[in-house]
Amino acid sequence: MKSRELGRTGILVSEICLGTMTFGQQNTEAEGHAQLDMALAHGINFIDTAELYSIPPRAETQGATEAIIGSWLKARGGRDRLIIASKAVGRGNSPWFRPNGEETRLSPGQIRYALEGSLRRLGTDYIDLYQLHWPDRKIGLFGEGGNTFTTIPDADEIPIAETLGVLGDLVNEGKIRHVGLSNETAWGVSQYLAEAKNGAPRVVSIQNAYNLINRTFEIGLAEMALRESVGLLAYSPLAQGYLTGKYLNGARPAGARTTLFNRGQRYQKPGVDEAITAYLQLAREEGMDPVQMAVAFVTSRPFVTSNIIGATSTEQLETILGSVNVTITPELEDRINAIHQVHSNPAP
Repeated sequence: MKSRELGRTGILVSEICLGTMTFGQQNTEAEGHAQLDMALAHGINFIDTAELYSIPPRAETQGATEAIIGSWLKARGGRDRLIIASKAVGRGNSPWFRPNGEETRLSPGQIRYALEGSLRRLGTDYIDLYQLHWPDRKIGLFGEGGNTFTTIPDADEIPIAETLGVLGDLVNEGKIRHVGLSNETAWGVSQYLAEAKNGAPRVVSIQNAYNLINRTFEIGLAEMALRESVGLLAYSPLAQGYLTGKYLNGARPAGARTTLFNRGQRYQKPGVDEAITAYLQLAREEGMDPVQMAVAFVTSRPFVTSNIIGATSTEQLETILGSVNVTITPELEDRINAIHQVHSNPAP
């Protein structure tokens, strides 16, 4: 397992990060612990979670994922060996996140409230990377409407300077080490970087979706990631499992996430099946596991700091972890790009 620097922090994180959002619904506490054990044994030192998790978001299971990680940390120890990332939810109307059911916002008071909850559930005094799960601004999120980044300016947006101000206070208090973004736009990243010149914390990463059927990060954000050292923490490298081919032609395997929760609309768009079929055929012709090819492609991108993988079984996790032994040669990259030219970003 190779390591890469997180922004300009000097912190080295594994090129694969363990995503944990299934812990607490699709995975039991024991299963979550087994995945964490396996990840650690394979050289992963980077764990990603959020106050939102587990997925799908529900009042009954909110925070369950962090609690499972916390019980594992208590049982295993070794907090200092790990880089733990969590997130505060952005603007939204789910009533269970904040007292009295108020709308969630990236305001100073709410960020403090969210962080204290995460620290308590994780059983730790600090979080290494604290991320804003999505903006306070009203933008298109998670591929809705086929356009990931439709910006709708609003007069009551919490100013970025205000959000970063409290994050700076929390850094000074030792409760977080570094700040990251998630589901952000190029404009948003530029504004956060501009505020850093005024003494606010400099963001070190951006966690956005990136995979073979959604390479929109390459348009604008990739250059920013490279030039500004705000590397991508890529989520959904398998497009929520769609790149395995298990959902082709409307199939709904028992126990699969889309079957259980009907939350795969981001990847149920015109042209998706055709693109996936082409990538599966390419993997067969190359004698490669399509899962490992898809994950290895994401990991190999120069603007990626770490690739956030997830699984619902240790068998799945073992297969995904095997992607570190797959090389994306120039010839294979040319073939991948040829498919991309024909089937370009069908699931942004």
